[in-house]
Amino acid sequence: MKVVRLLILLAVLVAGLIIGALNSDKMVLSLGFTQITTTTGLAIIVALLTGALIGGGIVLASLVIPLYAKLRKAQKASPTVVVAPASTPSSTFDGR
Repeated sequence: MKVVRLLILLAVLVAGLIIGALNSDKMVLSLGFTQITTTTGLAIIVALLTGALIGGGIVLASLVIPLYAKLRKAQKASPTVVVAPASTPSSTFDGR
């Protein structure tokens, strides 16, 4: 599993480098109160990262948190079974 994650990380890194290299034109991003001068490749990568973070936050808020709350509620409703540890036979041997 670690190898798969490493390969995915490497592929995303290479894709970012390619996007940055192919889109090296300067651009000005006007935000109304300020202007940011950057390259188009960096702007594309930041936009993709921002979209992924916002999308992940929406999924977290709309699916994961309610399902976790539902699971916690179901676990509270079901009776818990406590398994007692196996008793060890007592001996008089003290290790000497």
